Parts: sequence; C-alpha cells; structure tokens
Amino acid sequence: MDTSARTALSPAPSPPDADGTLWLNAEEQRLWRAHLEVGRLLAYQMERGLQPFGLAINDYTILVELSEAPERRMRMTDLAVATLQSKSRLSHQITRMEAAGLVTREGCPGDRRGLYAVLTEHGWETMRQVAPHHVRSVREHFIDRLEPEQISSMYESLAPIADHLRGLRGRG
Repeated sequence: MDTSARTALSPAPSPPDADGTLWLNAEEQRLWRAHLEVGRLLAYQMERGLQPFGLAINDYTILVELSEAPERRMRMTDLAVATLQSKSRLSHQITRMEAAGLVTREGCPGDRRGLYAVLTEHGWETMRQVAPHHVRSVREHFIDRLEPEQISSMYESLAPIADHLRGLRGRG
C-alpha cells in the first residue's frame, strides 16, 4: 500500500506491517512534515538575515559559542561537539573565519595536539553588531508567531526530544 494513502486513511497507527514498520497516522504525518518545513524555512530565513554581515548560520553559531565561553575560547573538539560538526568540517570553517579575522587558533598548554578556537576582538565586535539583528529576526519569524502559553507548551514538547537526541550523540 502507498504510504501516503496509508497515512491519510489511518486515524491511529496500524499494527506494524510485515517488516515491522509502524506507519504514521495522518495527524502524526502532518506534525512531522510541518516540523520539517518549519525547520527548513526558519533556517533559510535566519541565513538570509545574516547575509548582509557576510556570515553563514554556522559562522554565527561558532561566534555565539565562543562569545559565551570562558575567555571567549574553546577547545576545537568541544566546539565541534557544541556546533554538531565533524572535526574536519569545523577545521575548514575555522580556517575561513580566521581569514576573515573573526577567530584565531591557539595551542593548548600541556597538550601539543590540542587547539583552542579563540574569538578575536574583531569577532567580538562582529558578534555585538550582528546579535541584535539576529534576535530581532528570531523574534519576528518565530517567537512572535506564538502566544505566551504556546511558547511554554512548545518548550515542554520539544525538551524531551532534545534530551533524547543529546543522549544519542555519545553513541556510535
């Protein structure tokens, strides 16, 4: 049976089929697809808001992490985990950001192989300039679309999912 037909016809999950798949019912499918669409559209809008500053969303995420870290520095391995990037991808990203003068790399005392990513003064000033625009965009395109009770309810709904997914990150 076509999965879209199965979903449209099933108000509740049907028993698993022969391969063990428990198909989504219409309401679950609607929620899942809305979630995916909102994620893509919101990411697109946030990216557009950063373009006038010459930043991508990954650049901004790194600037946020470093600006909130003690001494505005983080070990590269910790920064990769915090930004959900591979070490290799982060290294390329940091190289581009170094060329723009936003960050530098410094060695870790006592660990010849370890490196810190450090926010430069230019990176800090960029963050201070961009953050208010970014927050206004988050507010306009996300927060202000919800009633106060929806914000609380949405957080309560998403927190267990985030906790679950964070727990999986350490697994192979």
